[in-house]
Amino acid sequence: MAQKGFLIDMDGVIYKGSEPIPGAVEFINSLREKGYPFLFLTNNSQRTPRDVCYKLRKLGFNVNDDDIFTCAMATARYLASRKEHGTAYVIGEGGLLTELHNVGYSIVDDHPDYVIIGEGRTIMLESVDKAINMIMNGSKLIATNLDPNCPVGSGKYRAGCGAFVAMLEFATGKQAFSVGKPSPVMMRMARKLLQLSTDETIMIGDTMGTDILGAGSMGFTTVLTLSGVTQETDLGQFGYSPDFIIKSVKDLLNDELFARVLDKQHEPVLNVA
Repeated sequence: MAQKGFLIDMDGVIYKGSEPIPGAVEFINSLREKGYPFLFLTNNSQRTPRDVCYKLRKLGFNVNDDDIFTCAMATARYLASRKEHGTAYVIGEGGLLTELHNVGYSIVDDHPDYVIIGEGRTIMLESVDKAINMIMNGSKLIATNLDPNCPVGSGKYRAGCGAFVAMLEFATGKQAFSVGKPSPVMMRMARKLLQLSTDETIMIGDTMGTDILGAGSMGFTTVLTLSGVTQETDLGQFGYSPDFIIKSVKDLLNDELFARVLDKQHEPVLNVA
């Protein structure tokens, strides 16, 4: 059997709020025991991999910093590949700033190469105005992701990176380049980190417009879990389908279903919900 590996979204897939999804810890443990490589993908640019890893360990997951790949990491590495030792004005938080420093970028307040927008809970209008003027004067607009909102638990949401990006695009007439899911930039980087080919890569996610769209466009096997954002009643809205639909990752503890996912043996959509 060819080697397979997993790209796994987090919020809505392995945990919800401050609680692990039932069966998720056992599923991740089973991947380790069976020797299947995996990488957690997140469109949250606020936290460093160490911060994310700390949260997952508190929830009972046996993970390391190297098991985490954030859109901040993807953004920093992409920009470093385009321009070494560049400069950036950042609207965002520690996770994004750390990754930019890690690739040799300098954070500046005047004439940056890039204006980079990530998540932030303390975004000020003054920062937005500065960004607008920089973009109008030639700085390129980069988004860590285009998620319009982010769930914060108890059925509540906060504005996502995409909401602030849309404001800057409207104000400047310039379009942002986004690196996070569903961008092929992040998807390709993640696959390469696991040293997998396209046919060997399986994406598990809860959101059709990011996880499933991005992975499906890359030719990965796609598994939609109904434990998060996208529900079964939403599927008719999309012109594409996941390869598999499950209630939660707990379903993948079933050896028969797990084997079918590995071999991509499915009807147009296998619904076990």
